[in-house]
Amino acid sequence: MRVLITGATGLIGSSITKLCLEKRIEVYYLTTSKEKIENSQNYKGFYWNPKENKIDENCIEGVDKIINLVGASVAERWTDEQKKAIIDSRVECANVLYNLLDKKENKVTQIVSASAIGIYPDSLTKLYHEDSPNVADNFLGNVVIEWERAVNKFQKLGIEVAKIRIGVVLGEGGGALQKMKEPIENGFGSPLGSGKQWQSWIHIEDLARIFLFALEKDLEGVYNGVAPNPVTNKKLTNSIAKVLNKNLWMPNVPAFMLKLILGEMATIVLASQLVSNQKIDAHGFKYHYSHILPALKDILK
Repeated sequence: MRVLITGATGLIGSSITKLCLEKRIEVYYLTTSKEKIENSQNYKGFYWNPKENKIDENCIEGVDKIINLVGASVAERWTDEQKKAIIDSRVECANVLYNLLDKKENKVTQIVSASAIGIYPDSLTKLYHEDSPNVADNFLGNVVIEWERAVNKFQKLGIEVAKIRIGVVLGEGGGALQKMKEPIENGFGSPLGSGKQWQSWIHIEDLARIFLFALEKDLEGVYNGVAPNPVTNKKLTNSIAKVLNKNLWMPNVPAFMLKLILGEMATIVLASQLVSNQKIDAHGFKYHYSHILPALKDILK
């Protein structure tokens, strides 16, 4: 199998690429940086610039399936410019790929795209499944709607579409865990807001495996990319401190202070999303990390 990956050099993309190569799946990848283009037996890069609607059409030669991960970070301050970049990067990239597949003969049968659990409204009590009709009435909810709409277009080309709504990704060297552990390591860690908000997390290794599982099983539709046992922000913070052998002595960071510091972006850390993994589980996916402490020990130790 030959897979084309967008966002292959990022935190999640790197893990997926590594797993593909271990499984002897040939990887083609798109990059906006010509310096990141490599050309080896099973790993080959191609240049694209979605903003200018440019793409190396050779990237699709012999490709069976696509993994779409690209998108500007939501973890940078939400200025009007950054909010536009967050949406545009996701929609433009999907459109460039769609237009290429529409005009150039290919054998692509499936696209598996990243999405986000940010589509679900803030709730301390509701358990969200993929078929939930409710959508968060905020910027993140709008991002996911636009993102998934752009990916759904591939169905018009007869291509199967699977979307993985990703939760809080726990991985080494970046992402949410890096931002959470730094204050704890420095003695200033504490739960955020009430600490009661649900964090539907996933170990990056399991997330990579879900993407490959979706490819291998030809899945279609929406799947939540979360572990079976979500935890509260307080539980997650305390668990990180326990693994790092650090004490938490500071009071919770008040929600109003986070809103003053982060502005609208405080939604990311204050919103509560209790998300079910039942659908992917029913298809037979087996997690390596179902509980928070073993997952953190694997990453932080």
